[in-house]
Amino acid sequence: MKELNKIYNTDCIEGMKLLDDECIDLTVTSPPYDNLRTYNGFTWDFESVAKELYRVTKDGGVVVWVVGDKTNKGSETGTSFKQALYAKEIGFNLHDTMIYAKNAVGACGSKYSYQQSFEYMFIFTKNKIKTFNPIKDLISKNAGKKVTYAKTKSNSNGYLLETCEKIAPKSSKRQNVWWYDIGFGSGDDRTKHPAQFPEALAQDHILSWSNEGDTVLDPFMGSGTTAKMAIENKRNFIGFEISKEYCDIGNERISFSNITMKKEKE
Repeated sequence: MKELNKIYNTDCIEGMKLLDDECIDLTVTSPPYDNLRTYNGFTWDFESVAKELYRVTKDGGVVVWVVGDKTNKGSETGTSFKQALYAKEIGFNLHDTMIYAKNAVGACGSKYSYQQSFEYMFIFTKNKIKTFNPIKDLISKNAGKKVTYAKTKSNSNGYLLETCEKIAPKSSKRQNVWWYDIGFGSGDDRTKHPAQFPEALAQDHILSWSNEGDTVLDPFMGSGTTAKMAIENKRNFIGFEISKEYCDIGNERISFSNITMKKEKE
């Protein structure tokens, strides 16, 4: 087992081969997809990565796979769906298909399509999920009031509608479309990495699918966002990044976070 709380400048497959079986509680990552960016010329093999992720994930553990598709000659590649289906094929459960929605528009794949503003967040689990700490920030406008809820039960002829009355809570768990500001060159600790995902995205997944003291992996660590948010939320982490440039950025960020956390404790 490699030492925890480090970002290693190495290919993720070679790095994961040095990890013990079932040693990771949670993976949060966004791999390079469809050669949209070359990341200094490095390439990777999805199937090999998926197999290693399955091996190192603990029983009940989670892999958060943030990915999108390239548009080529007017057609989206569908690579994201192929990856999700392959993950199921090798044993993962597709626990949820979530959406990372961006509070800004991105590139338009075609002049005949709408502007792109989201990526998929596939939640894979190894057998029955072990940890779920739902974020309850969906505020009800009827909080504290008696509300009639509809229930549906299916039968062979269709649906029978039933209702019940409950007191509406102040808040409930959020839906599976998560909105974030992305910003370029500004905002929360932006770096030179071309595809850094928001710190809040990494943090929300870390809080949702792991507990304090758990180990979080990012095999495509990039600029270190997953590591930084693991530190700030009292988790261990391990990461691999093949580009030395981005590995150096990530290690600088986690070093600063460690110093900040230490000062807060004093």
